[in-house]
Amino acid sequence: MRKIINLFDFRQKVDYKIEILSGLTVALALVPEAIAFAMIAGLSPLTGLYAAFSIGLITSILGGRPGMISGATGAVAVVYVGMISALKELYPAITIDEITQYVFATVILAGVLQILAGVLRLGKFIRLVPHSVMYGFVNGLAIVIFLAQFDAFKIDGEWMTGMDLVMMSALVIFTMFIIWGLPKLTKSVPSSLVAIIVVSLITVLFKIDTKTVVDTLPGDMTSLKGGFPPFNVPDIPWNWETLSFIFPYSLIVAGVGLIESLLTLNLIDEITQTRGHSNRECIAQGTANFVTGFFSGMGGCAMIGQSLINISSGARARLSGIVAALALLSFIMWGASIIEKLPMAALVGVMFMVAIGTFEWASLKVFGKMPLTDIIVMIVVTLVTVFLHNLALAVLIGVIISALTFSWENAIRIRARKRIDENGVKHYEIYGPLFFGSVSTFNEKFNVQNDPREVIIDFSESRIADMSAIEALNNLTERYAKAGKNIRLRHLSPDCQKLLKNADKIIEVNVDEDPTYHVAVDELA
Repeated sequence: MRKIINLFDFRQKVDYKIEILSGLTVALALVPEAIAFAMIAGLSPLTGLYAAFSIGLITSILGGRPGMISGATGAVAVVYVGMISALKELYPAITIDEITQYVFATVILAGVLQILAGVLRLGKFIRLVPHSVMYGFVNGLAIVIFLAQFDAFKIDGEWMTGMDLVMMSALVIFTMFIIWGLPKLTKSVPSSLVAIIVVSLITVLFKIDTKTVVDTLPGDMTSLKGGFPPFNVPDIPWNWETLSFIFPYSLIVAGVGLIESLLTLNLIDEITQTRGHSNRECIAQGTANFVTGFFSGMGGCAMIGQSLINISSGARARLSGIVAALALLSFIMWGASIIEKLPMAALVGVMFMVAIGTFEWASLKVFGKMPLTDIIVMIVVTLVTVFLHNLALAVLIGVIISALTFSWENAIRIRARKRIDENGVKHYEIYGPLFFGSVSTFNEKFNVQNDPREVIIDFSESRIADMSAIEALNNLTERYAKAGKNIRLRHLSPDCQKLLKNADKIIEVNVDEDPTYHVAVDELA
């Protein structure tokens, strides 16, 4: 019973008023986002709304980060663009309904892969993301969120002009002013929700003709009204050919979804000074996508914008996410006529403030104070995020650059202090890790032909890190053996001893017994 209580955080202190009001605010902000992301993929807006409901509900209940909001996202939607294009090339006569079935199947398989990632405890690898990459990711995402709002300033694809533009801009600025100013007076209610309600009332009372949510719907859709997400088993050929086609896209959806979700989790952790559970979040995201694929949803992941709205409104528990999901479903089933009349200016103002709040302004102060490579990584990740809209690729590039930089810096740091003792034994005292990057420099330290008969390599200030290091020691041993000389290792740490022990079939070296580390003499010595 205690495990169940801990799983669902029933003992967590909850401010019910804040949680419910924050959830309603998030639900309102989810509507245009879900519609827009579905349209990016060329799917029905309802597939985005259904995904926002089911994913939001399941991850709020099972997820590893209370307060984080998940739903249909642009990062996942972009994957479907390439997939749909490939489907049309393979099957020129394919219809949008048939394409949608492939999308649902892709989401289901992606969910399975995400669950496996959680079960195998792969979520911990998000800790390998450097802070410079996090800065770049957050800043790039803030810019993307900010720029994405300008589509609301278009009517039928053309930019607003005249009074339409003036009124839209004025309402957006007024919304932002309320969000900025209200917390200075009171924090008892979410300022974003108040701003949406006030601006909506102004447009109704003064009969202001401005763009609303219903104006964002595609031409063949006149209303948001729908029913409960219908159960649907994807109607596609279940064979090896289909699996080989959808698997790569499912892998990308799973990867993109987990990277964005876990990075958002880390960001919320940092803001709230608490710690979420990455592996539980992987399982929750996978379960949510698996279920939504059977309930007519396009899939998704954590939403940094909506999560920040929720957290900035004061929500810290699971209730806010549950309320947001249920409120969204209510809007779809019964409140569509009200939501359709919400002015886009209010929602744009909310998202502008989210973008401003998301941007790590402190990162602008690091120029000239932090290592150049960290600054370059931050800029590259930001640019890739902004121009390619591929968060997973941006993070991957940032991690690779950081890893290569780290490897290079450690590779050039390896040193060897040399001395000959009173017994004529030559000692090489190694400093720095021995790994694939430092092997070449390590080999250059030794003078096999001119060294005495007995040589000791001291690893008290170093460690054997990988297979390349083991192979380097093996080759060095052979070189000394051919010269009729003996080489021994000293002061190996237990993990290095274990590594050599596991590789005893390919390496034969003498290891001195070391009382400090309690190292046993190698059997092959």
